[in-house]
Amino acid sequence: MPAEAKADTKNARPAPGGGTPAASSGTAHTRPHSMSHTASPPLTERQEARRRRILHASAQLASRGGFDAVQMREVAESSQVALGTLYRYFPSKVHLLVATMQDQLEHMHGTLRKKPPAGDTAAERVAETLMRAFRALQREPHLADAMVRALTFADRSVSPEVDQVSRQTTVIILDAMELDDPTPAQLSAVRVIEHTWHSALITWLSGRASIAQVKIDIETVCRLIDLTGPDAR
Repeated sequence: MPAEAKADTKNARPAPGGGTPAASSGTAHTRPHSMSHTASPPLTERQEARRRRILHASAQLASRGGFDAVQMREVAESSQVALGTLYRYFPSKVHLLVATMQDQLEHMHGTLRKKPPAGDTAAERVAETLMRAFRALQREPHLADAMVRALTFADRSVSPEVDQVSRQTTVIILDAMELDDPTPAQLSAVRVIEHTWHSALITWLSGRASIAQVKIDIETVCRLIDLTGPDAR
């Protein structure tokens, strides 16, 4: 891990309203209904507005200059919060950028719900959904790079935020599948699809894969859905 990322994940401070919740062991085995940490009390309206400003400032800075452009002092100034307050919400830049990715995915999910995928099969709908999400990230390559780098740098202290990203991605995929009660086999397929999607982002951002190759990989892995469906033998 680069020294810069290590420094950003050290000396973590408690989140507003309580301590950092324990990390979960992986993707939930039931459909997640909430993206919030149950271990911390809900934010007040004022705290939530402050958090929204922080995430917006983070995304704006990352969009302009990528990972290195997101400096905590500049985020604090842009969002009009004290630096100490910023650290109470997000103990490091890595925590902040992973939370930014979860926020971006949540916005994508809202857009996808307004215009659901039109594929005839679950595999087609998931592939279309993930490619639409991918293209949204493609329009903001610096932001996408910053968020993916943060996920790559994340250590155990960032596990709750990483789990939020995983849960949000799971919800997006299950919505596309039109599935409310997934079986263990279907959840396993979803996890493999998630891993492939994130890997495709990394290889595209590093210039090692074209958009056409990403589309092929996504469509290929989504066929796992057909192998885990109720009619699979």
